[in-house]
Amino acid sequence: MKDLNFDADKALAKEFLSNFADAIGQPKYMSILQQVANRKLRAIQIDLEDLFNYQDFDEEFSRRVTENTRRYVGIFADAIDDLMPQRTEDFMDDDDHDILMTQRSDDGPDNVDGADPHQKMPPEIKRYFEVYIRASSKGQPFTIREVKASYIGQLVRISGIVTRCSDVKPLMQVAVYTCEECGFEIYQEVTARIFMPLFQCPSRRCSINKTKGNLILQLRASKFLKFQEAKIQELAEHVPKGHIPRTMTVHFRGELTRKVAPGDVVELSGIFLPIPYTGFRAMRAGLVADTYLEAMSVTHYKKKYEEYELRGDEEEQIRSLADDGDIYNKLARSLAPEIYGHEDIKKALLLLLVGAPHRKLKDGMKIRGDLHICLMGDPGVAKSQLLKHIINVAPRGVYTTGKGSSGVGLTAAVQKDPVTNEMVLEGGALVLADMGICAIDEFDKMDELDRTAIHEVMEQQTVSIAKAGITTSLNARTAVLAAANPAWGRYDLRRTPAENINLPPALLSRFDLLWLILDRADMDSDLEMARHIVYVHQNKESPALGFTPLEPSVLRAYISAARRLSPSIPPELEEYIASAYSAIRQEEAKSNAPHSYTTVRTLLSILRISAALARLRFSETVAQSDVDESLRLMQMSKFSLYSDDRQRSGLDAISDIYSILRDEASRTNRLDVSYAHALNWISRKGYSEAQLKECLEEYAALNVWQINPQTFDIRFIDA
Repeated sequence: MKDLNFDADKALAKEFLSNFADAIGQPKYMSILQQVANRKLRAIQIDLEDLFNYQDFDEEFSRRVTENTRRYVGIFADAIDDLMPQRTEDFMDDDDHDILMTQRSDDGPDNVDGADPHQKMPPEIKRYFEVYIRASSKGQPFTIREVKASYIGQLVRISGIVTRCSDVKPLMQVAVYTCEECGFEIYQEVTARIFMPLFQCPSRRCSINKTKGNLILQLRASKFLKFQEAKIQELAEHVPKGHIPRTMTVHFRGELTRKVAPGDVVELSGIFLPIPYTGFRAMRAGLVADTYLEAMSVTHYKKKYEEYELRGDEEEQIRSLADDGDIYNKLARSLAPEIYGHEDIKKALLLLLVGAPHRKLKDGMKIRGDLHICLMGDPGVAKSQLLKHIINVAPRGVYTTGKGSSGVGLTAAVQKDPVTNEMVLEGGALVLADMGICAIDEFDKMDELDRTAIHEVMEQQTVSIAKAGITTSLNARTAVLAAANPAWGRYDLRRTPAENINLPPALLSRFDLLWLILDRADMDSDLEMARHIVYVHQNKESPALGFTPLEPSVLRAYISAARRLSPSIPPELEEYIASAYSAIRQEEAKSNAPHSYTTVRTLLSILRISAALARLRFSETVAQSDVDESLRLMQMSKFSLYSDDRQRSGLDAISDIYSILRDEASRTNRLDVSYAHALNWISRKGYSEAQLKECLEEYAALNVWQINPQTFDIRFIDA
């Protein structure tokens, strides 16, 4: 039956497509159609917003498009068939589609059975393109539970997180048969997920001759579409209290497949449709139908670093930031500005986001570039808040807690696929965070058996599985950020650090930085922090930092630009790094400290942190200042412990600085010490420049050394 309004709607669609101009006055859709004719594009996206902005548009027409989208996709496709321009460029070689189209004729062979509907070539088989209608981006998208039965057949916008994706499979769109008796091509359009194949030739010649012609399905001549099924789940902030998140099935076809992966937070626009149960399930379900979303467009909330396309103004902003001398401090202080203090921890977390380049050797061996950081500290030092903020900034991040995750929940689980009933692997948190960050809170409360699952991921960056007949290795190139409490909830100063930390050495050595945060009572800093917290509570923003903190989107853009560099270590620094590493080993052997495990991994950590610092400066080579800063961060991570040792030993800061300078001078066997070297040595132990100057003046008055008035270099008098 012919649709009465079909021709009128098609005329409106043709008028819109041929006349709509973009912001600079170019015909937007005609230029897209030209690219399709030249085989440069396959997908034609029609924006509803363009329909609303079109000056001659019929308001009733755009309402009908929104409320009955499935029909209008067909109408627009018909209109495009009529408007399709001639190709203006020759392509290299014709594909199967073009070869088959040249061999077929529209009217069937010899025009014998022109009136036979089965022999009429359906328009889908001639089309090289796919039409998608995209919802207007005005207003907030729906949550899954807001899409009710009244929206069936309409175009809706939904936001959520993708929980699982099927493989991309071919879906038959037009089945083509040839008859063994009459030799005709018979076409069968497939509109549902399943179809009943034809077995007898329905052509007029076979019915006149009263022969039951046998049909053979021609797979090469049939038309298939790429098809992928995904599950989308409500975001945690949209779930009402006391409820569990709802899920919805999404069907992706054609060019929209492979656009999403599990763990992506996306906004989808699509047609909300019912799908009746088939087979045995239909008998049980009765009149009940399932619903799904036929996707029309996909928008990612956070792009991956590799997919970041910098716009002109962003490039300019990043260039001006890179030229800023204090960019390292500004970027670090822009991370969670509402949290007071923790400057060095924020610097370490910034380097975690930037990472170092992965190294692949000629024989295939890989050295990881991702940094792993463990924050261990007393309750109430904002560890979990820092973790949550880093997950928000990172384009791909998974947050999980120690008690809420099992070993298979972190690595991979073998499950039965509900569609195919096969055993399939489903990636856990560490696999979902591939090329991103996995934050594990309450790390100390994990079971020992579950914690061993992380060992392989942290060094080899793979997850090896041998379960239920599936033996494989999955990629988990993720940076692990863990937060833990000491063994007795709070750090007990009467016990040794090893007893307090209570993590196995095999795991501790894998962390590039283990940050100990002790909550100490200090009148001045407590007052400052209390004022800060009260201000944030009142004004819902951080106090003035002296500059405008950078937005997470700007941070992501800057980091994505920095991650494109692959800095190398110049030969002149090799000896410096080697001697610094051996000095750390000697110091540990002397102090007999059981809490620091200095292994070769520590040396690799120094190299990784230095490379990340060089990336932040947009430099292709690592400088000595980068190595010094990485050594300082390693020293500062244990600073709260050293300050405690100092109090026990009874040394004040000035005496301690003197003993550090004297020890270093005697170790290197020289009487002259430059001011820069002295500052480097004492900053590694957590002292400030003001304390160094005070020490220099005090001991110069005692005639222990002489100070150069211009350069502040030191010369020891007593050899």
